[in-house]
Amino acid sequence: MILRSAYALILAMTLASIPVRVPAQNSDGPANFDALRTELWPDAQAKGITRANFDLAFAGLAPDPRVLAATRRQPEYGKPVGDYVNGIVSKNNITVGLRKATEWNETLTAVERKFAVERWVLLSIWGMETSYGALKDKWDMFRSLATLANARYRHPYFRNELLVALRIMQEGHIPRDKMVSSWAGAMGQTQFMPSNFMDYAIDFNGDGRRDIWNNVPDVLGSTGNYLNKEKWKYGLAWGFEAALPPKFDYRKSRASFAEWTKLGVRRADGGAFPASGNGILFFPSGAVGPGFIVTENYDVLKEYNNSDAYAIAVGHLADRLRGGGPIRAAWPKDDRQLPRDLRIVLQRKLAELGYPIKKFEGHIDFDIRDHVRKEQVKYGMIPDGHPTAILLEHMGVKTR
Repeated sequence: MILRSAYALILAMTLASIPVRVPAQNSDGPANFDALRTELWPDAQAKGITRANFDLAFAGLAPDPRVLAATRRQPEYGKPVGDYVNGIVSKNNITVGLRKATEWNETLTAVERKFAVERWVLLSIWGMETSYGALKDKWDMFRSLATLANARYRHPYFRNELLVALRIMQEGHIPRDKMVSSWAGAMGQTQFMPSNFMDYAIDFNGDGRRDIWNNVPDVLGSTGNYLNKEKWKYGLAWGFEAALPPKFDYRKSRASFAEWTKLGVRRADGGAFPASGNGILFFPSGAVGPGFIVTENYDVLKEYNNSDAYAIAVGHLADRLRGGGPIRAAWPKDDRQLPRDLRIVLQRKLAELGYPIKKFEGHIDFDIRDHVRKEQVKYGMIPDGHPTAILLEHMGVKTR
């Protein structure tokens, strides 16, 4: 999913944009797909997959070690958030996005009317995922999904996605030789997983096909349908850069917009907060960097891809395409996000301390950030909710 000007940025952003939500398993799995095929066939047959298509999907395939390597180097966990966001929200990406807005104005207007999702968000996701369709997937979808299923990575998620991919081929949506994807099986110009395709892809231009690979109206319409069904609220921003008053109490993280105003919190761009609704104060790089009051639509962006860096980048690119200005506060130069393994360690440590955490997947949600605030208070740190290696050291966890 991405916009980038150099190969390294292409690879980094591609990995960051895939909706893989939990850490890899230690085992790389069996060296071939024989056992997987034997185990999978009864379920595939029960879903209407013919033996001929089943065999066609697996013909000549062996596990791809590059896929398993990719699960271990997702850069949104080690890359500074500011670098990630600035790499996406570049002058070139804004320029191309605005050109696409003009080129596809009629389609975007129709999608807005039907699904109540702003064009700038649709354009931003399209740009984020494949540089507005310029970048093409090159991984064999069945090989990638089978590799992940074979290794029981996020089991049974990728096993189920593999079965859905078989349905997509069985139903004739796209031929076997065109079934290419990201390393994790995401496909098309806005990178739908196979189950996303079945749930959200639509034939927006009425030609009888749901074509998210080559048909821009279907791409934009399907993306609008996705966000609409995930409860996107038209007219509500994803979030606002916040300007905090002196001596602000960083333990405060949730309030209505009216309450934030009473507390002296302002929008950094001088605009007004919505007349109603609630927002959560979020510091993606800690209190030394930009802070944001995020809304329900921020959660919708994370449903598309469960990454804070991704959601901020998509939201901010949409703002810039709409005519908004850059983020005003400087991103810290020494920002080092906790890698996934240490995020899981943090979750387990918080659970040991009695905090109500039941999933240990490495994603730090706003509830966990509130737990982090309480721990930061214990150690005399600024309670900004941002987990760091220093906090883990205070909590008795060795990070080196």
